[in-house]
Amino acid sequence: MILKSILDPGDEVLVLVPYFAEYQFYIANHGGRMVPVETGAAFLPDVERIAEAITPRTRALILNTPNNPTGRVYPEGVLRDLDEMLKRAGQPITVISDEPYKSFVYDGGRQPEVASCIANTAICNSWSKSLGLPGERIGYLALSPRLAGAADLRRACAFCNRTLGFINAPAIWQWVMLESMDEAIDAVPYEHRRNVLCDALEAIGYEVRRPEGSFYIFLKTPIPDDIAFTRRLAEEGVLAVPGTGFGRSGYIRLSLTIPLEKIEGSIGGFRRAFLSSRGDNRG
Repeated sequence: MILKSILDPGDEVLVLVPYFAEYQFYIANHGGRMVPVETGAAFLPDVERIAEAITPRTRALILNTPNNPTGRVYPEGVLRDLDEMLKRAGQPITVISDEPYKSFVYDGGRQPEVASCIANTAICNSWSKSLGLPGERIGYLALSPRLAGAADLRRACAFCNRTLGFINAPAIWQWVMLESMDEAIDAVPYEHRRNVLCDALEAIGYEVRRPEGSFYIFLKTPIPDDIAFTRRLAEEGVLAVPGTGFGRSGYIRLSLTIPLEKIEGSIGGFRRAFLSSRGDNRG
């Protein structure tokens, strides 16, 4: 809805790599062009690279923190640096903050409020993650009062909501969410699964960056070809998503949404796939 409201054909949307694969289709659906911008080695936004990617056609930047697929939580300092850069850009750029994993932050941390750090922010959120309701596509779009032209954009979004053709949440769900605004699924079991799997992967020899949030692990593959390694894992009964689909080859995305016993049962498959990739077939 927000993309439909702000884009004219040929307008550009900056997206940080690696990214949720469907962003490119959301943007293209409304005549826009996705401009990938590489993050730093630690998967954090590189403010200088973002600045270099801005052109007169840039209309928006999508931020996703906690991030899918990397699990990174963007620190407040990075967000404020980004806001300062955008203020110097000489043109209004809407930061679309995609926040479905905001409830999933580990190790006692927290997700800084993006709208508090960046003035021109539109927040997109979904209860399908925070309440553990996959497939229930109910959420909200919120515009910061500090966003340039917020009143006009609010009217545009209301109009687009009526013209895009998707079905709005039924009234019963609106009443449910009114009573559940402060509820969130318990992230502790996900954090425990993260620890179990990351500990095991590190012991095997994988290069592991522990996610700070979300319920994914973005794992570096022991060989450059992430698609080939995904197929090797599948032979062991382990399902993973190639990082190539997120714009970053040489990685795979693993999910922490499956039961703990299945995660524990997958460790042998991860070990055998790792050893075979190194030419060691001891199993």
